[in-house]
Amino acid sequence: MHRRSNAGALRPQAVLGRGAVSNPAGRFEALREEAFDDGWDARDPPPERVPTEVIIDRTKSIIARNDSPDIPFDRSINPYRGCEHGCIYCFARPSHAYLGFSPGLDFETRIVAKPEAANLLRRELRKPGYNVGPLALGSNTDPYQPVERDLRITREILEVLREARHPTGIVTKSALILRDVDLIAGMAGEGLAQVMVSVTTLRRDLARAMEPRAAAPARRLSTITALKEAGIPVGVLASPMIPALNDSELEAILEAAAEAGASSAGFILVRLPHELKELFSEWLETHAPTRAAHVERLIRDTRGGTLYEAKFGERMRGQGAYAELLANRFRVASRRFGLDRKHPPFRLDLFRPPRAPGAPRSLFDGSV
Repeated sequence: MHRRSNAGALRPQAVLGRGAVSNPAGRFEALREEAFDDGWDARDPPPERVPTEVIIDRTKSIIARNDSPDIPFDRSINPYRGCEHGCIYCFARPSHAYLGFSPGLDFETRIVAKPEAANLLRRELRKPGYNVGPLALGSNTDPYQPVERDLRITREILEVLREARHPTGIVTKSALILRDVDLIAGMAGEGLAQVMVSVTTLRRDLARAMEPRAAAPARRLSTITALKEAGIPVGVLASPMIPALNDSELEAILEAAAEAGASSAGFILVRLPHELKELFSEWLETHAPTRAAHVERLIRDTRGGTLYEAKFGERMRGQGAYAELLANRFRVASRRFGLDRKHPPFRLDLFRPPRAPGAPRSLFDGSV
């Protein structure tokens, strides 16, 4: 730690393969560290690599409920807390503070996994009086982040949902979802599965800096094509839109996604709650120093003069002239490229409670 001096704060340094450039304490921690320049430039260089640590979560429940009026689902499952994709703009970063971890580098290097998720889901779906409704998979962090390749928690969850014939919507920016096309396509054929693929930019250099361990933009577009060809309803999320950083690509993203096979689209204006404001500002100073002030000024213009407004209805879209222009551009482009349609409604009438955890599979109940 460098001592405070009159020389001012040290400029943050990028960490190879990671999005955040620092690891500040979360908002619930009593102690904080600050690095300051004492004029000797004596700071340690950033590590060449920061390894990923997987921590086991022994949670007792798996379905999260919400009653937010601007979210189109009331239940979700997140197989992981934290996300190795390292997207600097991720609104879920501040949630890591609840675990005593930093929303910075900890969020993308200390991944909390829920290996009992499938069994917990079985128990919850078997409860008397369970009322079926669309379940969002990966609403907070990506269910197909890199650790899923080995842990396969998301696949186990999908196996339970398929057995129960339970509707689910999946959001991801990973090509790893194609591993589970055998499950998802079968569910989609019964009106039980839909996918939204997040495409934030078409620029490989910007994607590498902004979301360093996520699939490259071209790979996401090819994933849309593969999902479409498998008969799975698939849309594109051009999110988040960041003023003066990727907003000029909005129309190009929608056009490319439509050509790839997307049939619907959505977008969200960048959200910077809690610690994310400082983390994003650090990232701008490191990766886009000449436009940092302009980006932040435009964000403030959409948030009533602040970097974030949590009000329902405005947190996703913002307010003011810029926000209105962006929304109009999205509507026009979506209509132009045939993305202004909605996916067919989920089937809710096919649900049946899955077998009990540990019960043998049967040739007659559809579980094999």
